[in-house]
Amino acid sequence: MDEQSLILEAQAGNKKALAELVKKYEKTIYSFAFKICRNPDKAENTMQETFMSMVKSLKQFDGKSKLSTWLYRITANHCLMEYRKKKRDYVSIDDDDALISESSIADWSSIPSLSIENNELRKVLDEAIQKLSPEYRIVFLLRDVEGLSTEETGKITGLSIPAVKSRLHRARAFLRKEISQTFKR
Repeated sequence: MDEQSLILEAQAGNKKALAELVKKYEKTIYSFAFKICRNPDKAENTMQETFMSMVKSLKQFDGKSKLSTWLYRITANHCLMEYRKKKRDYVSIDDDDALISESSIADWSSIPSLSIENNELRKVLDEAIQKLSPEYRIVFLLRDVEGLSTEETGKITGLSIPAVKSRLHRARAFLRKEISQTFKR
């Protein structure tokens, strides 16, 4: 059965169709939630909350977007709600001071490209991503990690296209600065 048929069946109350939709998207949603919160328990909880929300609201899904886009939005909203509850100390990149000029960006050609160094770079990048506030992290992950378009990212986050571009630019600038500082040491 194709996805549209599964959605219609699930909306009509077919529990097997609903279970198939959950099975189809559980790894994707868990992975996305984990990338945002970096905690397996929180990612699992967020995934469960996302699917509970899906079950409660599936009849309202109008099919104007892809189901995956709708689920990404639900997941992002749950992650942001969790963040707002905790209000941890995240680095703010709203200040212009956080943005960097092109002249202060590290010379990437000097970084070795062997696999050991790539693993180190991956670790440094992961640590830098975790310093982003969730609002910026979600946009960065959707665009640069998940490979979604600016339009899809806007639909998921409820942001305008210019706002998505702005947040993505600021997130990338912050990450370049963090990574550059690490390799200057």
